Amino acid sequence: MSYTAVVFDLGGVVLGSPLHAIRRYETELGLPHNSINRVVADTAPHGAWSRLERGELSMEAFFADFESDCLSAGLEICARTMFEQMGEESKPRPAMIHAISEIRERGLRVGALTNNWASADGAGEGAAPDDGTRALRGHFDVFIESCVVGMRKPDPRIYQLACKQLEAEPHATVFLDDIGSNLKSARELGLHTIKVDTPEAALAELEAALGFPLGERPTGPGNS
Repeated sequence: MSYTAVVFDLGGVVLGSPLHAIRRYETELGLPHNSINRVVADTAPHGAWSRLERGELSMEAFFADFESDCLSAGLEICARTMFEQMGEESKPRPAMIHAISEIRERGLRVGALTNNWASADGAGEGAAPDDGTRALRGHFDVFIESCVVGMRKPDPRIYQLACKQLEAEPHATVFLDDIGSNLKSARELGLHTIKVDTPEAALAELEAALGFPLGERPTGPGNS
């Protein structure tokens, strides 16, 4: 198969994983593993987390509403503290940045497709993202943020938008994400999907799909 575009999720793919930070936070509080992410999934698409990522809530409103969602599930958390820890985890992974550069040099189009949120200054279009994404924009041909476009993965429309902006057919597009439900929705539209558990394994799978090497990968902090 000849691919013309590659789409990367950010958190957990190009950036360090917010899921890792959430798991550590659960451990600190003595909460069951994956209990917070279960609240996110169970309250979608109308819960606080979903509304935040669609740009419908300010951060301050989100903190209160998400804590209420968690409390309804028997979890007492501080959403502000959790998000601070997530922000500390969101550092660029050099191996992924290097691969993106290699792919673009080969003439393929590269997009970012992220579920994110606006800064504390506001929500929706024009607001600055609050998850470490701003510095990454120059690495991509297309940069799609859920809080700007008003829809979030796994809504099929957001993958269709990515393909349209990249001028690529779904069957000619590779999509990398660390969340299975996001990949499932993309796969149903015809995209070739790669689940990112570790950058090394994902990039090896991406090389096999694209049919060319992505060069010597940087090592060190940020690649795990």
